[in-house]
This record gives sequence, structure tokens and C-alpha cells, in this order.
Amino acid sequence: MSLFRRDRGSSRRPIEDVDLDSLLALVAESLGYSFEFARDGSSVKLRGDRDIVVRLTGLRREAGRRAREDWPMLVSEHLGHAVSTAESAALSANGRWLDVCDLRQAKPLLRTRVEAVDEVPDLTRVVGRHLNADLVELLTVGTRAVRPEEAGCWPMPPARALDLAVANVGREERLRAELIELSGTPVTRLTAARPCAATHLRWLGGHLPVPADGVLVVLPDPYTLLVHPVDGIGVVRAIERLRVHAERISGLSSQVYWWHEGRLTLIKADIVTQAGQTRLVVAPPPDFARVLARLAV
Repeated sequence: MSLFRRDRGSSRRPIEDVDLDSLLALVAESLGYSFEFARDGSSVKLRGDRDIVVRLTGLRREAGRRAREDWPMLVSEHLGHAVSTAESAALSANGRWLDVCDLRQAKPLLRTRVEAVDEVPDLTRVVGRHLNADLVELLTVGTRAVRPEEAGCWPMPPARALDLAVANVGREERLRAELIELSGTPVTRLTAARPCAATHLRWLGGHLPVPADGVLVVLPDPYTLLVHPVDGIGVVRAIERLRVHAERISGLSSQVYWWHEGRLTLIKADIVTQAGQTRLVVAPPPDFARVLARLAV
């Protein structure tokens, strides 16, 4: 095994850093690389067919938040991803590889993607925030989710990084709007070129008129929104049509939501079959129930 290349002050480093460096050394050698740590421990240079500098600041922060039994997985993923990315870049036309730990490279590529909470294998391995109890908005770069140890390298909290990603979506991405019908109920379908359609709810008024009481929303997939205005008692039938449609396509979510004042709220609606009869049982949240009562007058 190669000896750590450190100055004499390394013996005074926290034992956690020393143990993590030992893991980094083992994984580097298993990948076929020799290694050289920066004196401050902020990076490690992997030496092989080509040199790869891997930033470690975020990895150290993430390791400090997790149990030691998680460290081998963290280190293997971090170094393995850096090596595979660099090797893929070496085969590309320009030979440049994206270091997501470098905010200058990652910032213009940051985007968001909404996923069902149950579909994310491990919420501790992604950066995101809950839109409600069953949907989460993830921070992405390119086509993949950003990992906490990558975002941990940046000079900003994760919430600020998510705000930057949202701003990128609003500036760079556009929706295509078209009017469709679901069993006679008019619905606007909004489609994005990338899987960030739900992020555009923040600027929904730029795509269609939004009444004071908001809109009903269904998310068939990360690229699509189905929207119906909450502007009359006909919204009750729209809930039924949207819920049945969402159930049939089995997309991102089979539920109907209420977008109002910047919040996405679940309108719980269960499809119940009894004695051969199918009906929809709706249990609206209190605020939406008050809207329905007012519209019914």
C-alpha cells in the first residue's frame, strides 16, 4: 500500500479524518490508482493513466453526519463516480469531465425534478425538499440527482442550491400548453422538454389564467402537468375526472393536488368499489373544503 503523503502535522488531525483517508486509500488502490492527498485534506489526486483530482470537503461533511458503517459505501461511490466520469470524458471529443463538486462547473447545469417519495430508494443520498408528504423536489445536474457529498463542497446551503436550480429552470426551460378533455371536462396539459414540469407551478400564471382560488393539478410524469381552474362548483367533477385519469395511467402520482398560494396540497380521493359499484370518496383538506362550500352557494 502506498504511504500517505502528508506533512508532519498530519498526526494531529482528527482520528475521523485519518480513518476516512485510510478508506480512500484502499478504494483508490482497488480502482488501480495511486494517490496523493492535498496537505489540507480538501482533495486527493488519483494517479493512473490520467490524473484525477477528487474534492473531499463534501465527503468529509457527509461522513461526519453518518454512522461509520456507511463510510465504505460513501467512499466507494464518491471515488468510483469520479473515476467513471473522468474515464468517459477521456473518450469524448473534448476530453473534459464535469466535476459536480466544483460549483463553477455545476451551477449552470443545476435543475430540479419532482419524484414520489416512495420511488426514491434512499432520501439521505439525494439533495431535495418536500413539496408535501408524498412528493419531493430533487436537485439534479444533467440527468442524475446530486449527492449530498457533492453539494457539501459548495459554499452555500442545499436550500440555496435548490433555489439556483429553480431559477435555472425558470430562465432556460419552457412549457408547451394545449387544451384537452377528460370525459368532457376541459383540462390544460403543460409539457416540458425536461423532467421539471412541476417546478413551473411557481410561474403558472405566465402560462394560463390562474383564479384566486388556485388550480387542481395532476402530475402524470415529471415532464407533464394537467391543470384545471378552481373557479366554480364544476371543480368537483374535475376532481373525479383527474383522479380517475391519474389512477389509469399510474404515473408520478395517482392523486389530485391543489396549487394555491405557492403550496401543493393533497386532495385525498379514494376510488372505492363496493357491491360492483365504483365511486370516488373525496376527503378535501379544510381550506379546500371551505372553498368548495363557498363555490356551492
